[in-house]
Amino acid sequence: MYQPRTPTYRKSDPVMRWNLPDRVFFACGACHILAHAFLMRYGTDDMTPLWLHPHAGFTGNHILIAWDSWVFDYHGYCHRQKFIDHYFLRARQRWAGWDAEIKPLPRDVLISEEKSRQFDGLRLREPKQFLHDALPRAERFLDRFTPPPTNHPHLKPHQG
Repeated sequence: MYQPRTPTYRKSDPVMRWNLPDRVFFACGACHILAHAFLMRYGTDDMTPLWLHPHAGFTGNHILIAWDSWVFDYHGYCHRQKFIDHYFLRARQRWAGWDAEIKPLPRDVLISEEKSRQFDGLRLREPKQFLHDALPRAERFLDRFTPPPTNHPHLKPHQG
């Protein structure tokens, strides 16, 4: 979970949002675009978009890709349970009582506002609903990372 440190930052300002550094941009509202780009490049049948959906009254939505014991988001690769434990710990440090459901999503929801609205509490922007098309930016950001790790015990997560 990432929160911009710029005191005047407003998610509603498209120029300000677009001008965030890549990592922050994909942490703060474009994580689903990065997830889609990841699936386009590396997707296999066992990879699933997961939505960390905070309970009512809380913020902290996040979408990542999960497979085997791995996840991928703007941080890079991480062991699934380690990531989830850390995410929940950080959210609870920020907001007492924070909790969330982990929900699998169909892949086509990631880049369709209309399809995302079929899930209560979810509304995702399409790549072209940002100041500029966010998909090419996500594809370039992926160049920082190696291909996905496998589930072999001797391999460690790769970070970009």
